[in-house]
Amino acid sequence: MSRMKNFVVLHKREKMFLGKREMRELQAILFANDTFYSAFTGRDMMEMMNVWAERMEVCVVHPGWEPIYGREAVLESWRRILKAPESPEIRGQSPQVLVNDPVGTVVCFEEIKGNFLIATNLFVKQSGRWRMFHHHAAPTDARPSEGSAPPASIN
Repeated sequence: MSRMKNFVVLHKREKMFLGKREMRELQAILFANDTFYSAFTGRDMMEMMNVWAERMEVCVVHPGWEPIYGREAVLESWRRILKAPESPEIRGQSPQVLVNDPVGTVVCFEEIKGNFLIATNLFVKQSGRWRMFHHHAAPTDARPSEGSAPPASIN
């Protein structure tokens, strides 16, 4: 049984109250989230495969689509999206992290050509690293708040 406490990071200023272990977990979850968006933007199917959990059920809800269940079906949906010539460049912004061991949740904005979606990305630790098991993106009228742009580095 893990001894890591549940913690929530809703604002950057709250990070200073986290212990070293919690901060490492937070950084690892943010890294996994960044890796997901890097795979999407870079159209890197191998990296996308590495992002998704292998030993549990997974689900994705693309905007306007029905939910897709199961690793193979989820990866096939990403394969189709990443191969499409009209597939937009996407950028994750303003990630907010909630950690309820053993699950890490990132809620963030996705910017596509100046428009925004809101996304929820769920991660679980497998083989010592955080892997996505659920992604849901949907349209929103909300916008990232000023000064909440992602840091240049999480280290």
